[in-house]
Amino acid sequence: MMNMDHILKLVQSGDLDVAEAKRLLEEEREQPSAERPAGAAAHAGRQTDAREAVLGQAPGVPGIDDTLGYAQLDLHRAERTGFPEVIYGEGKSAEQIAAIMERLSAHSDRVLATRVSADKAAAVLERFPGAVYRAEARALTWLRGGQTPDASGTAPYIAVVCAGTSDVPVAEEAAVTAECFGTRVERVYDVGVAGIHRLFRRLPLIRGADAVVVVAGMEGALASVLGGLVAVPVIAVPTSIGYGASFQGVAALLSMLNACAPGISVVNIDNGFGAGYNAALIIKNQTKRDDR
Repeated sequence: MMNMDHILKLVQSGDLDVAEAKRLLEEEREQPSAERPAGAAAHAGRQTDAREAVLGQAPGVPGIDDTLGYAQLDLHRAERTGFPEVIYGEGKSAEQIAAIMERLSAHSDRVLATRVSADKAAAVLERFPGAVYRAEARALTWLRGGQTPDASGTAPYIAVVCAGTSDVPVAEEAAVTAECFGTRVERVYDVGVAGIHRLFRRLPLIRGADAVVVVAGMEGALASVLGGLVAVPVIAVPTSIGYGASFQGVAALLSMLNACAPGISVVNIDNGFGAGYNAALIIKNQTKRDDR
């Protein structure tokens, strides 16, 4: 019998689509038993078929570029998830980041690398000069033809709201991520609860957004406050900003997870990328529905 567990694991991980998995299983079932290879050879043949499908050698199945040796690039991720693969820069050398950006740019109209230090960025830009480094966000972006989000007054947008100036780097990671994926962003910074009157005068702009990213450290109260003031999804980002008992963001994380205001979802500590990505997906899918 075919290794059904292996096929199901590939489907679960997103490396094999459901239609192709069904085709492989049906072919195996329809093949006469006398024609089936036996024992270890049969298992190896099935593994090869599945691997070829995953590598994109079967029609309609996403492809992988593993020619760099140290990375397997998911070239068709945008077809499955809506956005292309993103490079996580921490732990990678400048040479690796540059090489991956070059490969991805050949298959996509946008490339994003997050958590890239200034010295690595300088080395990458020498090899890949078309990219732009956003120092505050620690992000490298490349857009084919220098595309920019639709900034017109009628375009849907997300509001990226942060409590204090110390939270801006995480907020900028969220904003740059969303902008790289073509989403208009409105920034509302330094409106934490210590001076809550600053927030109220910006409420019309925040309420006009289709999703709100809230970035806060210390006790993380801003997410709960905004959750009770807006009628759109709120994506809360706890930051590691704060004194000792904030436990590098754990206090803000727990506050946000325990928020009594509905409509709040929470990402990991300092994960501006995850929040910006989720907000951009909300806009993308809303726009898709509006265009139907």
